[in-house]
Amino acid sequence: MKPKMIIPMLVCKQVAAEIFFYKQAFNAELLSQREDKKGAVIHATLSASGSLFMLHNEISHLASKSPELDGSCSVVNYIYVDDMDTIIKQAGLAGAKILMAAEDQIWGDRIGRVMSPAGHVWNVATRIGQ
Repeated sequence: MKPKMIIPMLVCKQVAAEIFFYKQAFNAELLSQREDKKGAVIHATLSASGSLFMLHNEISHLASKSPELDGSCSVVNYIYVDDMDTIIKQAGLAGAKILMAAEDQIWGDRIGRVMSPAGHVWNVATRIGQ
């Protein structure tokens, strides 16, 4: 049996801008991208800290829409990185809104919460306990 995984596909208005953000903020690597007939990037697959995620443009015939820019995104992505304090700082410098400063949690993670320029919310975590 092949391993299975959930790969989030984040809908946004400008995929190219989000690719740039994730490269700067999370040290993400662009694995693939597709463009429309006019050359605009409409879909991309990225890897950050060993995790995959996709970016996809809003499309008029699909109901999926970009989140609001108020931090109320219904899905919070949770990514483990080696040094979350550095990634949170990079994300802020790249244009993320810091929703929660870095804090040690009772369950053994140190986390902070950021919102990408497109409104996607991320808990950025480093495991510090058992």
